[in-house]
Amino acid sequence: MKVSIIGAGAVGATLAQRVLESGLADVVLVDILKDMAKGKAFDLLDASPVVGHERNITGTDNYEDIKDSDIVVITAGLPRKPGMTRDELVAKNAAIIKDVALKVKAHAPKSIIIVVTNPLDVMTYLTYKVTGFPRNRVIGMAGLLDGSRFIYLIASELGVPRSSVETCILGSHGDTMVPLISKTKVGGKPVTDIMERGKLEAIVNRTCDRGAEIVSLLGSGSAFYSPSAAVFKMVDIILNDKKETVTASAYLEGEYSLKDLCIGVPCRIGRAGIEKIVELELSQDEKAAFLKSAEAIRSLNRDCFGRFAASQ
Repeated sequence: MKVSIIGAGAVGATLAQRVLESGLADVVLVDILKDMAKGKAFDLLDASPVVGHERNITGTDNYEDIKDSDIVVITAGLPRKPGMTRDELVAKNAAIIKDVALKVKAHAPKSIIIVVTNPLDVMTYLTYKVTGFPRNRVIGMAGLLDGSRFIYLIASELGVPRSSVETCILGSHGDTMVPLISKTKVGGKPVTDIMERGKLEAIVNRTCDRGAEIVSLLGSGSAFYSPSAAVFKMVDIILNDKKETVTASAYLEGEYSLKDLCIGVPCRIGRAGIEKIVELELSQDEKAAFLKSAEAIRSLNRDCFGRFAASQ
């Protein structure tokens, strides 16, 4: 198995470590800063006898090295700075992602792409359009991470095991994400039976702002342990054909009455990538919030593609 990671920053390098040390696949770590990619690759290889795995990693700036990749993960792009929203990254990261997507199309045309770069849903849509890959082979990592944050905060508030909390978050990987309260349970019981509405709403708001909270505390860069963990889970599900359902940003063709955009929805994924988009029954409020989230993504898509049209 071969996983190529575009971008050797904190998310990409931590993901490389997770993939290698699990023994899941060999890794190619690509970055425009070739020496940094090589240095991190050497460092990870030096740890392999201690950790006890036989996998290999190559650090490079040459996209020819991603040939025959099973999965290509795109983390390249600029991270947020304190006070910056994910959406403000559109202009800066769209040009980077367009270039990367074209190179992946040229050198790894049969791969499954997982997009991590923000603003996630817009960059996933851009990757889908630029590569022309089938929609099942272009996936954005988002809801899995947002759901994990929501679960942690609920479990922490209630003092219960995190494994006892189940939930689902739809919509954008941004301020308009939609935690589904109707699908959130603790120990099999509806969360609304256990937690008062005011505390629950505060946790929803903190979940939406969690990425920005971490950025403000770090001062430079953004979250990387949790995003890399979420991507690793998706890589593991795909390579081992586990056919699990997770929330991911997917291109819709009529599901949830939406077309021509990428947005977070439950997806059953396996060796072919997205094998099924699961349509949930939503409450009226949840449906309205989901459609509002979709419109916010569409607005960013128009802005993104408008910039390209103006520059060509």
